[in-house]
Amino acid sequence: MDPQAAALLGAGLSYGLAAIGPGIGIGIVVGNAVQAMVRQPEMAGQVRTTMFLGIAFTEALALFGLLLFFILFGQAG
Repeated sequence: MDPQAAALLGAGLSYGLAAIGPGIGIGIVVGNAVQAMVRQPEMAGQVRTTMFLGIAFTEALALFGLLLFFILFGQAG
């Protein structure tokens, strides 16, 4: 396989796989937060704050994947 083609394939796979994990993680975080808010409405403010922190940390993983994509894509060019 051509090195340029391998780098492009690796770039695409790296971002595709890096986007799957955070997508699943955010779904789990939000789903559990909604369940917690329904069970204890008086704690909704604290649960919402914690949910947004969890989403931010999970989304950072997708940004690492995007950074890796640009690194690999730059090597292919």
